[in-house]
Amino acid sequence: MDDVEIRDRSIRLGQFLKLANLIESGADAKALIADGMVTVNGDVEVRRGRQLEIGDVVELGGVSVRVAAG
Repeated sequence: MDDVEIRDRSIRLGQFLKLANLIESGADAKALIADGMVTVNGDVEVRRGRQLEIGDVVELGGVSVRVAAG
């Protein structure tokens, strides 16, 4: 599992997916999240605006990344 550093204390799920290079655009995030393809801490997340905090683990397509302090 890779750590992806963020500058602030939290980040929205859609933004984090782009930052972690798991998707290419916001439109990709919207579709994948709406289809239930993204999990946060093991639970399916369908809110693109979900606030992630340090230590949260996001998974998409078998790839897991952890939100880390920058």
